[in-house]
Amino acid sequence: MNASEVKALLESKIEGSQVTSLGEGCNFQIIVVAEAFEGLNTVKRQQLVYSHLQDAISSGAIHAVTMKTYTPVQFESL
Repeated sequence: MNASEVKALLESKIEGSQVTSLGEGCNFQIIVVAEAFEGLNTVKRQQLVYSHLQDAISSGAIHAVTMKTYTPVQFESL
């Protein structure tokens, strides 16, 4: 799996999301911006993202993920 595949996967699963994905091999750093995160704490946001990566993690295509999650309002204020 490559960074563009991780990006496409998450953007197709989390409605209206914008994903930045960096990395190679099986280690990735991702930033996910989505309205779906509104009202969710950090752990719940990460659980939502991991739920869509679980198959790739289980298969070994993804070994490690570092992520940052933001609502659009939070991201704009960075």
